[in-house]
Amino acid sequence: MHSWFECKVSFEKVLENGMQKKVTEPYLVDALSFTEAEARIIEEIRPFISGEFTVTDIKRARLSELFFNENGDRFYKIKVYFITLDEKSGAEKKTAAQMLAQACTLKEAIAVLEEGMKGTMADYTIASVTETMLMDVFPFSVNDDKTPKSGEELIAEQKKQAEDKAQEA
Repeated sequence: MHSWFECKVSFEKVLENGMQKKVTEPYLVDALSFTEAEARIIEEIRPFISGEFTVTDIKRARLSELFFNENGDRFYKIKVYFITLDEKSGAEKKTAAQMLAQACTLKEAIAVLEEGMKGTMADYTIASVTETMLMDVFPFSVNDDKTPKSGEELIAEQKKQAEDKAQEA
């Protein structure tokens, strides 16, 4: 079972017109704890961001399933109701689940969800589909050769880099 954390990272971004602007972008990370989520997001985004950055927020994302699509450039949050029959009362019972689908359009997000749900035996209905602001998703990979550094090690490393830059200037 995956534990997903939404991490917001603040940094200086160079815009298309050459101006620098401070932006905060959300990312999704698979981790066991808040500390590991911070360490993983720092490790994952470091190659893509030049300069200093700050992890401004980490919160647990309650997602039951993720459906990836290599062609997709956006992430859509889909609320699904699983429909079960209560044997005692004979009434239908709806259980909500949040899922994430990677797609280019809203229509494609529904198609990605439908494709991913093909093997399920449960009846379900789609309640809502909304585009998220997520920039990227970093699932846990067993193939990582290096052992992940702790949050404290990464923070100490960042401070040392900042001190080295300050001494050079």
